Amino acid sequence: MAKRIGSFAEITSQYDAVFCDVWGVLHNGVDPFPKAAAALEAARGEGLTVVLITNSPRIAPLVVDQLRHIGIQDGAYDRIITSGDVTRGLIAEGPKKVFLLGPERDIAIIEGLGVERVDAAEAESVVCTGFFDDEKEVPEDYTAMLKEFQSRNVPMICANPDLVVERGHKMIPCAGAMAAYYNQLGGATRIAGKPHTPIYEAVLETAKELRGDFPKSRILAIGDGMPTDVRGALDYGLDLLYISGGIHANEYTLNGETDEAILHAYLEREKATPKWWMPRLA
Repeated sequence: MAKRIGSFAEITSQYDAVFCDVWGVLHNGVDPFPKAAAALEAARGEGLTVVLITNSPRIAPLVVDQLRHIGIQDGAYDRIITSGDVTRGLIAEGPKKVFLLGPERDIAIIEGLGVERVDAAEAESVVCTGFFDDEKEVPEDYTAMLKEFQSRNVPMICANPDLVVERGHKMIPCAGAMAAYYNQLGGATRIAGKPHTPIYEAVLETAKELRGDFPKSRILAIGDGMPTDVRGALDYGLDLLYISGGIHANEYTLNGETDEAILHAYLEREKATPKWWMPRLA
């Protein structure tokens, strides 16, 4: 059963490295969680290596810029590995005629890989970073396009496995929801971000580059997303600090606070076994 902690500092001495989620732990897409960033910065001051692990489809330098804009400063972490970073490997390995399904701001994910950006009719693969308008659209709005891709056996490379994300106080669908719908229609998908192994291997390699070798038992993962952060960390064999105030908060919130009994029932139902939990990283 997960143990409630009141402060991140209570457990940092047990670890050498922290693999920390970003969206839902450090910010909500609009506002920063200053206590979370301060907790990570304090852990770094004690000698821990902090690598941020995010399902953002953007490459790491763009996420650094985004974090600075939101108000998360560089001192909170040592390095960032994004789903966009590891997805570029899948794109490079795949067919060269690529259709980008997502906002224009995500174009960097296909740049410099020797692929040709084409329209939907010519596409030999689809790189999905999200929706053209995630404030208004749902996957079903793309049914005709996706069925046409499926009829030609066009694979979808999903650059953000998250199903939803909190933007301010709204839940916004992500590329993972599009990939799940494409699967329902019979389409094939390829994914490297959380909860899949490639992104964890990339983060572990980065952490060891920064501090040398250390056992996996000395790694703590932090996250709030059940199908991505939680499942990925546990499947990779990591200790997990679960942040209950994230995207699943409505499952166990009572009178405005996490109800511990309901939370444990939720975790048991999900067959999830985090070692620790707290409402927000602090």
